[in-house]
Parts: sequence; C-alpha cells; structure tokens
Amino acid sequence: MSSLSYGSLLAVVLISFLVPLLIGFFPIIRVPAPVLLIVFGIAVGPSGLGWVRVDIPVKVLSLIGLAFLLFLAGLEIDPRRLRGPIVRQTGLGYLFSLALAVVVGFGLGAGGVTKSPLLIAIALSATSLGLIVPVLKDARQSESQVGQFAIAGASVADFGAVLLLSVFFSMSRGSTSGKFILLGGFVVVIVVAVATLSRLGSSERLTSVLEMLQDTTAEIRVRFAVVLLVLFVVLASKFGLETILGAFLAGAILNFVDRDSMSHPNFRVKLDAIGYGFLVPVFFVTSGLTFDLRALVHSPSAFAEIPLFLLGLLVVRGVPAVLYRSSVGRRNAIAIGLLQATSLPFLVVASAIGVSLSVIKPVTGTALVSAGLLSCVIFPLVALILLRRTDVDTSSSVELREPTERTMSPVTRTANYPGHQLVNAQVPHLGAGDSEPATRIHR
Repeated sequence: MSSLSYGSLLAVVLISFLVPLLIGFFPIIRVPAPVLLIVFGIAVGPSGLGWVRVDIPVKVLSLIGLAFLLFLAGLEIDPRRLRGPIVRQTGLGYLFSLALAVVVGFGLGAGGVTKSPLLIAIALSATSLGLIVPVLKDARQSESQVGQFAIAGASVADFGAVLLLSVFFSMSRGSTSGKFILLGGFVVVIVVAVATLSRLGSSERLTSVLEMLQDTTAEIRVRFAVVLLVLFVVLASKFGLETILGAFLAGAILNFVDRDSMSHPNFRVKLDAIGYGFLVPVFFVTSGLTFDLRALVHSPSAFAEIPLFLLGLLVVRGVPAVLYRSSVGRRNAIAIGLLQATSLPFLVVASAIGVSLSVIKPVTGTALVSAGLLSCVIFPLVALILLRRTDVDTSSSVELREPTERTMSPVTRTANYPGHQLVNAQVPHLGAGDSEPATRIHR
C-alpha cells in the first residue's frame, strides 16, 4: 500500500492562510477572498506553474469543504426573514428569474453554446448567499431594508437552484418523475427530523447536559452539527438526490431548531471556524487547481462564452430586481439586482456536475466558472458604490430638513451677518417671580 503524500495539501492550506493576509495588508484589493483563492489555485496548478496537483487528501478535503460550504449557506437561511411581503416579492422575483433563465438557456442552446440549456438555466438562476452576506455586513447594510431584500432573494434563489439541480441533474439514475417521488419522501423525513429535534430541544435534562459539555473538549454541539450534516448528505444520496441538497438542508434545519442561542453564543462561531477557517478554503483553492485555463485560452469560442454567461447572470438575476423598485427605490433596486447576480460556488458545483454527466463540455464549465469569478469582482463593487451614494444622498436630505450644529457652524461662525449681536444675546433663566424675559441685547 503506497503512502499518501501531503505536499499538495500543504500548498493548498498555505494559500488559504496567505490570501486573507494579503487582503489585510493591502486593503486596496477589493476582490472577495474566494475569488483570490481560486486565482491562486489556477496560478500554482496544472494550468499555471504546475507546482500543485489534486491528489487524494486534497480531493477528499475539497469534497468535505463543499459540503460544509452548503451547510453554512443553509445556516444563513433565517425563517424569520422568509415571511411577509419581502418573501412574496423575492419569491415572485425568483419565478421571474426562472422564466428569464429558461429563455437565456435555450437561447444559448440554439446558438450552439451548450448541449444542456436546462443546466445552464438552473446555474444562472442561483445567487451566492455566502458571498453577499459578508459584503452587506461590511457595508452595514445587512439589517437595512435593502439588505433584507438582498438576503431574502439570495436565500430563495439558493434553495430553489439547489433543489432543481438535485432533481434534474442528480448523479443517480432514474426518471425525473421518480425523483420527484423520492423528493416527496425526503421531505417527509425532513418534517419528522424537525419535529423530533424541536421536541428534544424542549427537554430540560438534555439542555442542561448540552450546556455542561458544549464548551469542554467534547464540543457536543459542534459534534451534533457534524452528525446532522453527514446524516442528511447520506439520506440525500440514498433518496437519489444530490448530496449538496442534503448539506444545504442540514444547515437550514439546524438554524430552524436552534433559534435561541443565548445559552451557546459561541456555537456558530465555532462552525464558521471549522468551515471558513479550514475546509471551505480548501474547496476554493482546489477549484482553481482543476480550472482548465489552457483549454479556455486555446478555444476562442469558449473564451467568447464568458461575457455571454456574465450577461446571462445579470439578466436572469439582475432584471427581476425591478420588482423591488416600489419598495426600495430605483438606485437600491439596481444595487440589489447586482448583488443577486453575484454567483460563484453554485456555478462551480453545477459545472462540475454537468461535466461529470457529460451534458456540458469541460471548457464550457470553465467559461461558466470564469463568468462567476468576474461577477464576484464587478457586481458587489458597483452595488456598494450605489449603496454609498444612496447613504450620502439620504444624509444630505436629512441635514437639509434638520439643521444640526455641524451644518450650521459655518453660518454661526460668520460675524458680519445681520442679527449677529441679537443671536449672541444672553437670555437668563426666568425665576418664578419674573413677569417678563430679562433679555439683554448688546448695542
């Protein structure tokens, strides 16, 4: 039995360590970390310098990183946000996106760009919730109305895209109608799991034991989260669905049953540390290592597909934001549309599944991922500029309506305006026996 080599894994984790440092030392770099991780993977991989290759340890950890990425994305699904008028508008927006995606997908298919228009349509309908949430938090917009629309829209799109990809392009064999039946069975399992976990969560005895073990070396809540993740990945596979659906739903279920985090405030931080600190970066760097840049460069037709896919993302996910205009205004609606058109992890997954099923060519998958990279670089940056301009305009209008000490200071410091001496008059406090103001005006 040959021994495993960990040299490639060392290079991968070293890149995942250095990229955040690079962004920290040079804040002028306005590129999301996942994009840089993929770019560095391309640079050191077979398409670049050829220093690092995907071996067994890297491949295994990359697959686990993908599952954890979808699990953390599911954790971002907040049931409290998915209700009321916002979710109705974003739901209509996603239906609009699906209609546009079908038109764009089959248009690209008619043009000979792809052999599977439906896969392209589903891929273009997704939004990277895991990427736009940090962008909104850094801009202090996550709790604003704009942030709520963007997060709700991304949540609906993420769930819908993962579900559609699992049903129509699962690795398992079987008809589409059969997969819908299996999906119904999987839904029953989810309902039973949620009911069981909710009932267990109300047990005082179990709660006290969890609180006793949660911050010890047992890390019992983290272990339970891992069990839940692996359980739903296995169940999804047994039901003939994509494992990414199981990972995504495991995160959503955990978030639903664990709404009161007062007794364990560090639980989510620990999960983020495992995912974003170790496993997820391995997935992104590995995506760069498998990126076939040479095939893309040597295929002018495939290279020309990149702007087409980028435009497709903007049309499919950006245009439906027009439905939010009446609620947030034109400029904010454009910003939400740009954020919704930001997509990368799902494009990586969809292209990998499409290539493995031989429904798209590898070079087409590379072009699709390239469009996702560009969307992460361009769209959030433009959206933040629009949001900042909106904030400036809002603050300016407030200052015009309500003059403050800062806005009036240039006026009050001017000594030669008429009435200067009157404004500087001293007005003593009236006593109880004063019959009229004792105002002294300097003459």
